[in-house]
Amino acid sequence: MKWFRILGLSLVAVVTGCASNSSTQDQQWLNPPMAVPLQANVQYEVQVARLTQLLQRSDLDNDVRAKMHFERGSYFNSLGMRDLAQLDFNQSLQLNPAQPVVFNQVGQYFTQIGDFDSAYEAFDSSLELDPANSYALRNRSIALYYGDRIPLAIEGMTRYYQENPSDPYRALWLYIISRQASPSEAAITLNKQYLARNNDWGWILVALMLDQVSEEQAFQAILASSRDNNVLAERLTEVYFYLAKRHQIDGDYPTAVSLYKLAIAQNVYDFAEHKYAFLELTKIFEIVRAQQAEEAKKQQEEQANAEPSDA
Repeated sequence: MKWFRILGLSLVAVVTGCASNSSTQDQQWLNPPMAVPLQANVQYEVQVARLTQLLQRSDLDNDVRAKMHFERGSYFNSLGMRDLAQLDFNQSLQLNPAQPVVFNQVGQYFTQIGDFDSAYEAFDSSLELDPANSYALRNRSIALYYGDRIPLAIEGMTRYYQENPSDPYRALWLYIISRQASPSEAAITLNKQYLARNNDWGWILVALMLDQVSEEQAFQAILASSRDNNVLAERLTEVYFYLAKRHQIDGDYPTAVSLYKLAIAQNVYDFAEHKYAFLELTKIFEIVRAQQAEEAKKQQEEQANAEPSDA
């Protein structure tokens, strides 16, 4: 990308501005487009304090207390306090286990920390309680993808996509998962879906994935159409995540790492793209460490097999 200069050869990459170039267009993108990172919502903090006080009452029945724990957990989640949110969700389920929405939240948490078996169990519970829960179906498919259970992930995401084929985000995730089985077929399918697109803003993300628009054009469109800082932060979170995924697919890990960090930097905690950017970074670092370990092993073997020179 024109906006990044990667220092060193390792993945300890930092965003430092654009690479030097004398053209006016490159100078225009001296730094990557950024919104003012979203700050903690004061109203959410007030609600957390209010619910904390109410939960201290001894006259609440279990159903009311369960709802309060879920509500406070949801506020914690939106404030980026996922561990506190998880504690509240667990307490809510202990009081009332018949809550598919809470199981869906718990499943996302387990996916983020890489505990995929627990994630599958939570999403299965959510779908058993509410078979029409599309969010649980999507999130379980994504968890299966990150857990390397690709056939099941494709099956679930295909069902989710078929519920609303005009949704660009469903098309994107179906492509991301399906390409693990057949990259060329997944690309052909995504291109057909793009040609039949509607006016939903999210199709520009599909265009980026397919390289149908340049990165400059995409960012110019975002900056021109996002006057509100919150909207700008949300759209940048999405575009940085999916652009990072494209570079990751191409094997450009340094650029992907920088872009995932930018997706995180907008502080849009509620978005799946923010949540899964952490998981993507972990997977990249694991791949790179494995590659480095393999290279070091080969070097040791070469040195051990080298014949001493006859001086």
